[in-house]
Amino acid sequence: MQLLSVMQEYHIGAEPPQEGDCVQERTAPGGVRDSNTEMVHVSRDSSAVPMKPRKATTQPGEDTLNGHLPPGWQSYMSPQGRRYYVNTFTNETTWERPSSMPGTPKSPVTQKNPAASLLTLHVLTVNGYHISGTPVHQLDSGHRSLRKASGEPQTPGSPAAPRRQSKENSLTINCVTFPHPDVMPEQQLLKPSEWSYCDYFWADKKDSQGNNTVSGFEILLQKQLKGKQTQKEMAEFVRERIKIEEEYAKNLSKLSQNSLAAQEEGTLGEAWAQLKKSLADEAEVHLKFSSKLQSEVEKPLLNFRENFKKDMKKCDHHIADLRKQLASRYAAVEKARKALTERQKDLEAKTQQLEVKLSNKTEEEIKKARRKSTQAGDDLMRCVDLYNQAQSKWFEEMVTTTLELERLEVERVEMIRQHLCQYTQLRHETDMFNQSTVELVDQLLRKVDPAKDRELWVKEHKTGDIRPVDMEI
Repeated sequence: MQLLSVMQEYHIGAEPPQEGDCVQERTAPGGVRDSNTEMVHVSRDSSAVPMKPRKATTQPGEDTLNGHLPPGWQSYMSPQGRRYYVNTFTNETTWERPSSMPGTPKSPVTQKNPAASLLTLHVLTVNGYHISGTPVHQLDSGHRSLRKASGEPQTPGSPAAPRRQSKENSLTINCVTFPHPDVMPEQQLLKPSEWSYCDYFWADKKDSQGNNTVSGFEILLQKQLKGKQTQKEMAEFVRERIKIEEEYAKNLSKLSQNSLAAQEEGTLGEAWAQLKKSLADEAEVHLKFSSKLQSEVEKPLLNFRENFKKDMKKCDHHIADLRKQLASRYAAVEKARKALTERQKDLEAKTQQLEVKLSNKTEEEIKKARRKSTQAGDDLMRCVDLYNQAQSKWFEEMVTTTLELERLEVERVEMIRQHLCQYTQLRHETDMFNQSTVELVDQLLRKVDPAKDRELWVKEHKTGDIRPVDMEI
């Protein structure tokens, strides 16, 4: 799974310099250069206003006289019909044709008409978010979703430059940014060869009733808690098995002491006595079996991660806090975006007023509006940067915690498997011991000899071997 960063696109228009204009440059937050000395105007919906400059056509003997312009430079015609040059890399403008080497022009000109220059504004259009730093959790290019900036530069000269709307390559669901399904690049799984928790539980889903939304992490957490519950129920099952064994042993022992058929004599009497004794031996075997079940199966199942539920709650609270922080950052981004739109509209309105009537008061209002618009743009970029940092932190914790839950689940299943194997092993041993208790009974039964028993009994209990005879007269 991936960390999805939101990016900002900038379209910067370059104004034609006035006579004597001294072009200054400053860098706006996020690394965007602005050649206007007062403001950077940031907007999601830039409206077109008059005074659109046109791109200059090549005049014979002019631009072709000394070859092509240096890389990054283009030639335009101002509304007054004068040619000027724009560096599309830095938005630097000059009346003089740049030298053959890339970079700055031969000599910049200085500004003579500040009031008129207020009519030409740089319009910076924000079609999305901006991230000014690298996320803490680095991913390769296949894991990032970028909003691509338009390849065509905005027409320089004034806010009359038309706004270009790029296609959104990402969307936000429950304050988490994902790539748009229509343009989603192929993603590499974090653990491609496994069905790992860290790759498949990033989005939220409806609960079974379809009313509320459940986060992917909560689904994983529910599985862990369900596993803990089933493990507890297994221990209870073994406890019932132990009770049965204990009751069975108790009954066997009681039965072995029964005096029924105690009068049997001879070899059959010996076999019968041994059978009763085997019941007592079998009772002892089952008592040992129940004792081992308790110590080697039931107790480990009950004690395995006694604080598991408490630890899971800590994980849940931690991830939930990060999601709340992410939601808060997203709300701040939307608020800043709304404020930026309002500042832009205010600036455009004041700019249109200045076009109708030039006055010092209007100029001051535009300067003030520019400063507010610049501040709004900076606030938006700062809020987006904080949002991306929060999402990056949430991403890292999600990966770390889901992998830990995965490890705990594997450990739990393996532990249960081992103890159930121990149960079957004890059961086999019990059967072997039970078999051994009746082996002597089998031997004695094979030795039962009715003739010998009769001989022994007769010798012991005989009353005389002289038979009676007839009476004589």
